[in-house]
Amino acid sequence: MASSNNTGIPLLITLTDISGQEITKGTWHGHCKAHELFQAAYKSKPGFLCKLLHGSEEMSPQRDLASLCQSFVRLTVVWLSGDGQERLVATHHSRAFAAIKSDGSVVTWGDADEGGDSSRVEHRLQEGVVQVVGNGLAFAAVKSDGSVITWGDSGKGGDSSRYEHRLQEGVVQVVGNAWAFAAVRSDGSVVTWGDSDEGGNSSRV
Repeated sequence: MASSNNTGIPLLITLTDISGQEITKGTWHGHCKAHELFQAAYKSKPGFLCKLLHGSEEMSPQRDLASLCQSFVRLTVVWLSGDGQERLVATHHSRAFAAIKSDGSVVTWGDADEGGDSSRVEHRLQEGVVQVVGNGLAFAAVKSDGSVITWGDSGKGGDSSRYEHRLQEGVVQVVGNAWAFAAVRSDGSVVTWGDSDEGGNSSRV
């Protein structure tokens, strides 16, 4: 049996959908975070988001797998979005648009300076995108591997290169306001970028 005091014991975990059909299974160690299970689920359905249930309990991406206290675990995947169709996102001013396609790729159009031109990062938007968020002048995409890609107005969140080392993995959600973005990581930390006067600089907290 795995326990929170013994994070090295391997756990055999099976993910199933609500009908009981197996999605994937594999071995993880107790020191891993549940975020890795979310990634495994995302890879099975590009462009979809989900939640994980352990019985009736919803799991947080930040949860340590050792807390499951079982060597053999079955979790239920509940798909929250994605129906095999394209999903459309717009900037706040609706001058640029981004669509997540059913294969997890992204296409963009509209005002090039506000995110309508994603050619700079096009090679990273060909697959695995599960979320796209627009603010006033830029877009941010979260991929199934937990990385983040940004484009649009560089001063308003379209350039996240300064924080790239923290946005390469482990991101579970991104939100945007007028001119900035904030990313929540699987360890519970938050990364911000964009216009410092609009929330892009969180160094004071």
